[in-house]
Amino acid sequence: MSSFELFGIIGFLLGGYAIVANDAIQTLGTFLASNSRRPWWILWLYACSILIAVMVFGYVMNGGDIAFDRLDSIPYPEGGIKWWHALPPLVLIFLTQFGIPVSTTFLVLTIFALTGGEATEGVLGKMLVKSGLGYVVALLAGGVVYVLVARSWERWIGRTNDQKPALHWVILQWLSTAFLWSQWLMQDLANMFVFLPRTTEVIDGTTLVSFAPQTLILATLTLLVLHAWIFATRGGEIQKIVLSKTNTTDIRSATLVDVIYGIILFLFKEVSDIPMSTTWVFLGLLAGREIAIAYVGNLRSRMEALGDVGSDIIRALIGLLISVVLAFSVPWLATGTMPQF
Repeated sequence: MSSFELFGIIGFLLGGYAIVANDAIQTLGTFLASNSRRPWWILWLYACSILIAVMVFGYVMNGGDIAFDRLDSIPYPEGGIKWWHALPPLVLIFLTQFGIPVSTTFLVLTIFALTGGEATEGVLGKMLVKSGLGYVVALLAGGVVYVLVARSWERWIGRTNDQKPALHWVILQWLSTAFLWSQWLMQDLANMFVFLPRTTEVIDGTTLVSFAPQTLILATLTLLVLHAWIFATRGGEIQKIVLSKTNTTDIRSATLVDVIYGIILFLFKEVSDIPMSTTWVFLGLLAGREIAIAYVGNLRSRMEALGDVGSDIIRALIGLLISVVLAFSVPWLATGTMPQF
């Protein structure tokens, strides 16, 4: 095994751990919070059955592309994975221990986008635009929906959250989790697979990416183990962001959040193949929701809500700054060549 292959495997494992610990909880956080009384392994089996279905579907239907076209504009580096490619997920793991909701897409993919030469020229800018637009759309969607329902919906949930939820709400919440979880996987699996060898062909102007079958098996087993850990620990540090929001431990409230989040990810997935930060979408949705709940529903202090939203924004921007600094400085220190934006 060459050093380039070794760094690729290390990057893949670190990236997988970082994605599960930092990003996956955005999608599964409300599911974990609202089903906290159920054994963790039941929740794990359900989530992982969807994970396996999505990965097999992507591999079969996309001609071996488990990344769902997200790596069309980010080819495998010439000469293989270098040590600096594997550094960002290690930094992400460190930041996750402090509960910082860093964008894995930016932290992991930025260095590939800036060191890929002409093949990736302009990709980072497109990622920033798409992610920023995702935040705004999610903020507006969350604000509009919760302006309409905050007085009735959230107050009703607040009055009845100590009651056992009806069976149809449990079914709806699990179905909404399946929908959201599948859409998130199609967006963020690229953050792991970017470290693994793949073939890229351009036929009639269409980029075709494919992975070897053993990659599918390795990735599936890795994700199953990592998700067992995150479910057993009930979400880790990032879960505290979900728990700090209003009524997120209620199945009915979690269902609405999941549906809105899933629809937004679906729409942006269809818009273009450029990777985007699902973290920014998640934070935008929570921001719009919390502001509407505070100003219309009067279910929490307005200043507390604004402070909460501002804190999330600052931490996300810190993550973006770290991503860009790493992507520029580390390859430059190692090779003496400054990446091009």
